[in-house]
Amino acid sequence: MPKALVEVRRTYARDEEVAIMDAVHDALVTGFKIPAEDRTVRLVAHEPHRFSCSPQLTDPDRYTLVSIDCFAGRSLDAKRRLYTQIVEGLGALGIPRDHVTVVLHEVALENWGIDGGRAASDVELGFTVQV
Repeated sequence: MPKALVEVRRTYARDEEVAIMDAVHDALVTGFKIPAEDRTVRLVAHEPHRFSCSPQLTDPDRYTLVSIDCFAGRSLDAKRRLYTQIVEGLGALGIPRDHVTVVLHEVALENWGIDGGRAASDVELGFTVQV
């Protein structure tokens, strides 16, 4: 049930945007072992002057920030798998590895409302968070 936001500093073609979002989703499926149909990935393209990044990057317009809100409880190994999968997936699309930043925001199950306003801790999620 992770929710991902991908922020970029340039305009991509529609199919490239979909491929970027797919790469992040695929990494969540592989890294966090979520069901493939559990999908919420958003992409926001900023004007470069509205999204600053390190001037030391070789291609600053390809800087990509991936923020993920997720349930707390994944292991460090699962997080490492996720980071690696995101960087590799975006790398295959021409985004340099060192131009990708991933930030996880972990939320306790009781602090996430789902399924008609119920706490996630009170709902059968259909997958395990402890991976």
